[in-house]
Amino acid sequence: MKKKLPLILMLGLITLVLAACGNQNSETKEKGTLTIGLEGTYPPYAYRQNGKLTGFEVELAKDTAKKMGLKPKFVTTGWDSLIQGINSQSYDVVFNNLAENPKRKKQFRFSKPYAYSKAIIITKKDSPIKNYKDLKGKKVAEGTGTDNWNNAVKLGAKPVASPEFQTSMDMIDDGRVQAAVNSKEDFVYWQKNHPKTDLTYQVIPSNVITPAAIAPMMNKNSKELNQKMNKALDEERRDGTMKRLSIKYFGTDITNK
Repeated sequence: MKKKLPLILMLGLITLVLAACGNQNSETKEKGTLTIGLEGTYPPYAYRQNGKLTGFEVELAKDTAKKMGLKPKFVTTGWDSLIQGINSQSYDVVFNNLAENPKRKKQFRFSKPYAYSKAIIITKKDSPIKNYKDLKGKKVAEGTGTDNWNNAVKLGAKPVASPEFQTSMDMIDDGRVQAAVNSKEDFVYWQKNHPKTDLTYQVIPSNVITPAAIAPMMNKNSKELNQKMNKALDEERRDGTMKRLSIKYFGTDITNK
């Protein structure tokens, strides 16, 4: 028995080591890879340039994965199926300008925020809508299930489904809706690329709609993955990566409240 004991102990240790190796990054869809879900149609967050994905969230997600010791892999999908993909484990995390809200926090797990979005009302320059109180009963273009949709409802407006930002702007121009509740950062970026636009905006006071915290979202069970991602995001905030990418794509720092 004394001669067999060391062998048994050795086998036990080997089993523990193998188990530990097998559990390394066990919460990711593919070993050694961080699979990232996004739409890829929303500049400057994530979009295609000459067929290649780029943008603020694309670069940030790549750097986050690198700091976690993982290889980034992007999966693009439409908004309607984006959040469902987390539950079906089509990817490990979503970087897609997703705001934290109570309903989502009950169903999913959020990492630390990497951006803060201020709410605005987008209208034509000659619109009678001058502030958030004027939105009551007005038709507004919003993405289904988005925080913008929820905020529009909160302000008494009547949301009309819009698949993307450009479509929302077209709907205002065409008179199909009278306004859109969206983020200041998105509109300012869009406005720079459309200098002749007849559209303008008014900021909604922060005491009416609190600036939204934008963060990576993942499956509720991904506790270990979330901890590793939080560590990587902390590093990116400290070393200036977040601020640098924000200024590169937005022309300003949107990473702080």
